[in-house]
Amino acid sequence: MTIIVISITVFMNVVIVIGDIAQAKFVVANSREVGVSDSWLPVLAILKGAGAVGLVVGLAGLPVIGIVAAIGLTLFYFSALIAHVRARVFHSIAFPGLFFAFAVGSLALLLAGWI
Repeated sequence: MTIIVISITVFMNVVIVIGDIAQAKFVVANSREVGVSDSWLPVLAILKGAGAVGLVVGLAGLPVIGIVAAIGLTLFYFSALIAHVRARVFHSIAFPGLFFAFAVGSLALLLAGWI
């Protein structure tokens, strides 16, 4: 179960990192709608990419790195949810919500396996 959830989390983040780097129309539109400047997209891509890599490293045998990465992704997507609520952009809040749920799930499973 842990490998499946973390693999999905990694895949989702890799896909959105590609969208950020390519400045896909839906990414740019959503970011602008919640008040995030286009200039931040590369930085956000790096953060999400680092989280995905950290999860892979965690699965590969360094669970503390995976836990830290899952914490980082959880905080990142929690912040994205806050940005959506503050901007009153609810039509697309399911996307950061789904990413948040998988980040939390990854964190919970990594913690359960570590303790």
